[in-house]
Amino acid sequence: MQVNDLSTLQGYKTLTLNNVNVEITDAYTGDLLSDVMGNAPSDSVLITIQAHKNTVAVASLAGIHAIVICNGRTAPDDMLIAAKEEDISVFATTDSQFAASCKVAVLLGKVNDRKN
Repeated sequence: MQVNDLSTLQGYKTLTLNNVNVEITDAYTGDLLSDVMGNAPSDSVLITIQAHKNTVAVASLAGIHAIVICNGRTAPDDMLIAAKEEDISVFATTDSQFAASCKVAVLLGKVNDRKN
């Protein structure tokens, strides 16, 4: 999956789009940023409710290429500026972290998209 594929998910709003063709191979869902730093795989997307500049700093250290902010939270301007500077794409959704994780897992081909 490429970063740009996240923009195709229903209900996802693109807040900043960088490195659209960068390959994402995994995902990590979490809100405790020290846990994200220690456990999130590189070349991944972070699914979180943490909408602030420190989330971008942690994503950059961990080699994360995109952030999905869940539960309808808004990203402040300083977060989006930092994301652009670090070449990290940011998306927002009203989905819960669970629903967002499931949608991303389908995009990654980690689970089947069966409706039953």
